[in-house]
Amino acid sequence: MFTPQGPTLRELTVQALSSTERGYDLLAPKFDLTPFRTPDSVLDGVADTLGVLGPFRAGLDICCGTGAGVDVLREVCVERVTGVDFSAGMLATARSSVLPKELAAGAGSGGDRTGGPVVDFVRADARALPFGAAFDVAVSFGAFGHFLPSERPALFTRVREVLRPGGTFVFPVLAPPRVGSGLYWTLWGFDAVMRARNAVWRPPFVMYYRTFRLADVVDELTRTGFEVDLVALDGLGRLPDGSPRGRVVVARRP
Repeated sequence: MFTPQGPTLRELTVQALSSTERGYDLLAPKFDLTPFRTPDSVLDGVADTLGVLGPFRAGLDICCGTGAGVDVLREVCVERVTGVDFSAGMLATARSSVLPKELAAGAGSGGDRTGGPVVDFVRADARALPFGAAFDVAVSFGAFGHFLPSERPALFTRVREVLRPGGTFVFPVLAPPRVGSGLYWTLWGFDAVMRARNAVWRPPFVMYYRTFRLADVVDELTRTGFEVDLVALDGLGRLPDGSPRGRVVVARRP
């Protein structure tokens, strides 16, 4: 699961015993070398969906991490892309990765850009986004396990508030593993260990894999005021029953 260039067992242990924020500060330089990074197949599937829905003026990547979602938004936004995360370490890594690509896309004399949207990064908690209704599209990849189910309605409300009328909130959700499979027990075990850790150790590290159920999320988004559609991530294939292995949630602010 981890490459030799990725974090060591000691580094992962120190991260797991830190707060969520500090843990990601420590992991940031090697994050893209771990299985925690969103796979390219998922990023590409969401990009295809956004390509059909867009183009957009301004986009927001919520919990942007090292900037993979920012790269997706750069392809479909014409004016501005903003990445927001509460980890200073992840933002530093994102800046060092994404901003050189932005400059390579082309800037005219005197700083006039000609090759794509302006990209910026903001350090903030997703539950208290420091923006008004300034964005036409918001995305998030692999971050919702960091929010307890009780926190999601307020999070979704805040996302809705930073979207302009007609704006869209887009994110992928993978199908849960088959009950009894190796992945099922791996995720079950991870969540159990995390709950035990947080019961006896402070500060907490919040990350749970089995609390983000699609039916619950669609219901919460609808009650928040979004109009929700689901798009199959066809590139991930189908389960034996014919259902997609992953879906893109497309939640529109009326």
